[in-house]
Amino acid sequence: MEMKKRISLELRNRNPAEVAELVVDNCRSGDGEVEGLTEEYTELEILSMVNVGLSSLAKLPSLPKLRKLEVSDNTITGGLDTLAEKCPNLTYLNLSGNKIKELSSIEALQNLKNLKSLDLYSCEITSLDDYRESVFELLPQLTYLDGYDQEDNEVPDSEADNDDDDEGGPHGDLDDDEDDEEDEDDEEGSDGDEDEVGLSYLMKEGIQDEEDDGDYVEEEEDDEEEEEDGDDDGAAVQGEKRKRDAEDDGEDDDDE
Repeated sequence: MEMKKRISLELRNRNPAEVAELVVDNCRSGDGEVEGLTEEYTELEILSMVNVGLSSLAKLPSLPKLRKLEVSDNTITGGLDTLAEKCPNLTYLNLSGNKIKELSSIEALQNLKNLKSLDLYSCEITSLDDYRESVFELLPQLTYLDGYDQEDNEVPDSEADNDDDDEGGPHGDLDDDEDDEEDEDDEEGSDGDEDEVGLSYLMKEGIQDEEDDGDYVEEEEDDEEEEEDGDDDGAAVQGEKRKRDAEDDGEDDDDE
């Protein structure tokens, strides 16, 4: 897809002045220059043109609020002097995978006073002797080169997270992550409710079993009492019978 058409699609019926982030990766520039991007994008802060066939940034329009520029995997050899004029607030620049061979090719970046992070992965310049020391000396405003500072400390997670947040803006990646976290929280809550219900059920069953055992014991006691009452009644009947027999024998003796 041509860059002009891709940029038009990415607008999504918005006014260019309303766009803060624009990602047109993997489209095609017809002549190796920036196409379809104008100075109307006055609020643009993040611009990504990865693998679009760029060989120059000469036609990049003035973007005064741009702070992050991704142009990796192109064929840019130099001509970076326009960046200081057109993107004075640039803080992050990714030139990885381009045709940057000499220190002189990035010398123009000295005028980007706010530039804090520069990536030159997979550029021939990285094979130079004392590459890192030379770049930090040439660009003293830099804090990070290829993701590490002068002491070889990696970019802190907080700054990396900020970059990820920026990239996720219009595509909803951040919102999707929040939704996923909410879904996970809901699932955890559901699991907790099920555990509580299960525990309550078990406790209730235990109480019911104890009550049933109590009823069984009471029934056994009642049966024992009834048996004792029956034994007492039987004994009384036997005693009454013996008494009558004795009285009958007495009467028989009197008659004789």
